[in-house]
Amino acid sequence: REGNLYPRMAETPSGMLNAVGLQNKGAQYFVDHIYPAIKDIDTHMIVNVSGSSVETYVECAEKIAELDKIPAIELNISCPNVNAGFLAFGQDAHHVEELTAQIKKIAKQPVIMKLTPNVTDITEIAKGAQAGGADAVSLINTLTGMKIDINRKTFALANKTGGVSGPIVKPIAVRMVYQVAQAVNIPIIGMGGISCAEDAIEFILAGASAVSVGTANFHNPAVTLEVIDGIEAYMKKNGFNSVKEMVGIVK
Repeated sequence: REGNLYPRMAETPSGMLNAVGLQNKGAQYFVDHIYPAIKDIDTHMIVNVSGSSVETYVECAEKIAELDKIPAIELNISCPNVNAGFLAFGQDAHHVEELTAQIKKIAKQPVIMKLTPNVTDITEIAKGAQAGGADAVSLINTLTGMKIDINRKTFALANKTGGVSGPIVKPIAVRMVYQVAQAVNIPIIGMGGISCAEDAIEFILAGASAVSVGTANFHNPAVTLEVIDGIEAYMKKNGFNSVKEMVGIVK
């Protein structure tokens, strides 16, 4: 995938926009060149898979499913800056159910469906993923946004629109994680604007069994370690013996 034209990243108050467009050399390149270099690293790696049709999603997932040291596959059905139907997949509960079921037929690993916030009711999409057999859902992906350069009098991104991420999206993400936690019985990976332990704890209390940190890494490469230490300190202070005891306790 070639990705989008430049410029494809822009700052915005309390966050950023990106329209990279999932540039990468493809699933077979990952299998042949990247996987051999990382497979013996002592950590767990989840591979994010995308496609432009059900058939290409399945083809890519088949290649990843054969790899021994990949413990889970995440399907990106919600990228707002790729003009190939990605967002359309993630905005229709029936399509989500159908695609999830197809991937579950071939995947040996747990399957995680990454959900878009650019929908009227995210709980319906989550229910579709669960009905299709998803082992977990991750949310939220970026919100669709736009920035205009008033000096150049044109769009800040060549793609015109891009995905908004960073602290600006966190209240929306926490709300959606809470809603989905009330609607489905599968684990949720919460994400969207986490930049400290307090942010991560919000997601966990709202119903997330795990969290993911993205944009904050750009300005603080140590942020994930700080989040882990902060969660541990919070647990000790509040008498929790495990993160599982914290999940979804705010009703």
